[in-house]
Amino acid sequence: MPNPVVGLAVGRGTGPELAEVFERVLRRLGELHAVEFDVVRSPRAYHSYVSLRAESVERIRRHTQQDAEHYEHFCRTLAARGTEAVFRTAINAQSLYLVRQRLRAVKVDLIDGQDSSLLLVRDEAQGFYTGENSHTPGVVTRTMEFSREITGEIVAFALRRARRHWPDGGADQVLMAYKFHLLDGALDEWVTALSRRHGVDIRLCQPDTVNRNLIEQGLPARTLVIASNEWADIMHVVLLDKLGGERQENRFTENAHLHPAVSGLVEYQTVHGSADDLAGRDAVNPVATVRAAAAIAQRHGGCANAVRTVERALDTIWSEGAATADAGGRHSTTALVEALLDVLEPQAEPVPG
Repeated sequence: MPNPVVGLAVGRGTGPELAEVFERVLRRLGELHAVEFDVVRSPRAYHSYVSLRAESVERIRRHTQQDAEHYEHFCRTLAARGTEAVFRTAINAQSLYLVRQRLRAVKVDLIDGQDSSLLLVRDEAQGFYTGENSHTPGVVTRTMEFSREITGEIVAFALRRARRHWPDGGADQVLMAYKFHLLDGALDEWVTALSRRHGVDIRLCQPDTVNRNLIEQGLPARTLVIASNEWADIMHVVLLDKLGGERQENRFTENAHLHPAVSGLVEYQTVHGSADDLAGRDAVNPVATVRAAAAIAQRHGGCANAVRTVERALDTIWSEGAATADAGGRHSTTALVEALLDVLEPQAEPVPG
């Protein structure tokens, strides 16, 4: 059998440090399961926003377009070769969202609480975060669009993922959180037609209505929220807090692509940004990167129980007080990863009761 192939795209800031963490953990998990991974690294170091700030507007725009074109080509090349997963550290948002728009990306995050579970599907292919800028003296004009076709693709994808997470019936409630009043009724028509097509009650809500209902009423046991990225980006940390989840710095998310040319490629990323202020200090929190490596090893590399192996190791080192400064500890990035690797042990399949 050929070795599983994983893509790796590295941005500036703490990207190089986290890329090293990713490769070390992925390689170690592979050793535990007798799997050798081939990591294909993009040859370009992509800009973070901080690395661009000293440049002129025109140079920033040029670098942004170049990074977007290069990363899009890298993803398309990986997908054409049958690669299923790519890990990416943080890069400049405008470059990233140009790619997400072109490849029709959605971000998927499952947030589990004690009494409820929320599947959040973020529309990264449309809205204010996507689009192009034009400049005249003293004015930036940002142009974006919404599409019936892409909205339909996103809803269909979200409903499929909900059935995968909850195979005994799907979601109890399906909400769409968009500022739809700005779209002259078009989104209302599209969602009404999609509800009929899929035989599912889809409630199109204003973001502030969703916020109020979350605070006042809570969530049904299984809720699917399909959301504009503007709302979801701001509310993500609130949802984590509301449902008793972890800090953002410890989490990763996945980005699925709906464009046919790259539909088999899943991008994994940390939730936190490029953390340029920590670059070169061996201080960035590696937990989200470690977890992303485990998810890729298990889902795309045949390393059964890799996620459980890593979670058990994290529980062990946390119980011993190992943490980086942002989490109240004194460990460096390297020391935390070393502590984790020291206690990584393969986990057997659970025995049926």
